[in-house]
Amino acid sequence: MPKRLAHRCRRRPPFFHPVPLRARRDGWSIERQCAFLAQLYLTGSVGAAARCVGMSRHSAYRLRAREGAESFAHAWDSVLTPPGTGRRHAPRTDWRKVTVPQLIRRIETGLVQPVIHRGRMTALRRKADNSALLRLLRRIDANEPGASDGPPGC
Repeated sequence: MPKRLAHRCRRRPPFFHPVPLRARRDGWSIERQCAFLAQLYLTGSVGAAARCVGMSRHSAYRLRAREGAESFAHAWDSVLTPPGTGRRHAPRTDWRKVTVPQLIRRIETGLVQPVIHRGRMTALRRKADNSALLRLLRRIDANEPGASDGPPGC
């Protein structure tokens, strides 16, 4: 029986917000999170993907369950959803509960996506999180005195 190609049974990893963690040499860095999603796309196995990036299956599930890992969990689910079975919608962010330091972290980190070429991850693709930037600017404008007066000269 011929081997099924990864792009026939799984979706490529989408852009996602990496899980915020302390910086550790042997921890889940942004690069490891992307490499895990790339290996999950290629193998379809959580255990094999975690082994390929030097982590355990248990730590991958713990990372997925952490607070602030909703985007990573969505990317994980999206990779394992076969193409043609419908669209996976990202979890809706309740922007009223996102604090200013969290918005600043999202702006500084941005969105990342692993680039997969010829069966391996070759690079990280980064994209600015414009929605977080616009939310932060809106909050700053709301806190300025006289911001609700309207444009000058009216």
